[in-house]
Amino acid sequence: MSGDRPPEERPARLGRRAFLGSAALGSAALGAAALAACTSDEEPRGPGPGHQVPFLGSHQPGIDIPVARFGLLAAFNLVHEDRTRLAKSLRDLTDEARGLMEARPPERRDTAYPPTETGILGPDGRTDGLAVTVSVGASLFDDRFGLGDRQPRELVRMPFLSNDRLDPAQTHGDLLLALSADQPDVLLHALRQLMRRTRDNLVLHWMLDGYNRPDAKPVPGRTDNRNLLGFKDGTANLDITDKALMDELIFVGADDGEPAWAVGGSYQAVRIIRMFVEFWDRTPLNEQQKIIGRDKASGAPLGQDRESDDPGYAEDPAGRHVPLDAHIRMANPRTSETAGSRILRRGFNFSRGFDNAGRLDQGLAFVSYQKSLTRGFLAVQARLKGEPLEEYILPVGGGFFFALPGVTSEDAWLGQQLLA
Repeated sequence: MSGDRPPEERPARLGRRAFLGSAALGSAALGAAALAACTSDEEPRGPGPGHQVPFLGSHQPGIDIPVARFGLLAAFNLVHEDRTRLAKSLRDLTDEARGLMEARPPERRDTAYPPTETGILGPDGRTDGLAVTVSVGASLFDDRFGLGDRQPRELVRMPFLSNDRLDPAQTHGDLLLALSADQPDVLLHALRQLMRRTRDNLVLHWMLDGYNRPDAKPVPGRTDNRNLLGFKDGTANLDITDKALMDELIFVGADDGEPAWAVGGSYQAVRIIRMFVEFWDRTPLNEQQKIIGRDKASGAPLGQDRESDDPGYAEDPAGRHVPLDAHIRMANPRTSETAGSRILRRGFNFSRGFDNAGRLDQGLAFVSYQKSLTRGFLAVQARLKGEPLEEYILPVGGGFFFALPGVTSEDAWLGQQLLA
């Protein structure tokens, strides 16, 4: 880590691997409902209770919408190696997701039968900003369904990258459901409804839930959201209201060289990143700020006054203010050559109790969307290789997926073009 003090004056830093010891990583599940108390505040945040996210559209919901309070990722593997069954599962997911997002009244049955919905939202139901996004993994294009010639060009199994220790039990999947909402019970209800509708063909592979602190009034270049290292997270995120920017960087277009069915979709990179928060909490504040490149309280780039200020890298070529190996500088150098590698982040914080060594199991479910993994996530990841922040984090799971194009008509279903 670079700094202005001579080595003998800097506090000693314990290496991450020494901190880890030999104990195996483990976790204890913590439901999103328990996290509600962690994020409550007096100021109403987000669009307000009861609002609905539109389901129909050329792009799936949940991508270019304001951040919600709670998020959930659920990866599934397919039971049957049958294309007809796959089509049925996608039709059922489409119908159920739309019904949930539009608060469709459940079917009423005789009480001698199980009810058709969970009941945890009460008799009237709620949407609370629910969005369901369905994505497919690289494994869907193996020999089972005869879809190999329709595989998106860059969709591969997520490889081991710098600093990774990927756990197979938390990695990859045939299908991924990304859910977001402003209340945790809405998420859990939606997950159970989607699973009961598709339990004949989809088996849960891994799942993670967590929370954000969404901005009351989203403003590009500013955020109130913070990660579990205590720093603002999402300051330089893309402006989702800029349709031209979304088309340029996020959504696949007709001229991008992808299969015709993929137009309107987006590559999705998911990383389950464990944060060694106890280790971080013992690190001096000035060291933390140099590692990230921002003031911890205000979010301003080091050497600047406001969160939205340009870091001024061109005027600071030696890294006197923002170190050359600071996270924000390596992730986004803000040059014309790297402008095309900007990504749309849609992740959330998680807390899963503690591991077998008594360490808190907390971190970030990193989720990004981009029209090219090579130019987007992978380019950013290559620049971050060897950054000082690696001592405090460990990617343990996730995967690469492709978010299916949206549906624009009443009788259409997600993945219909893919299986046509």
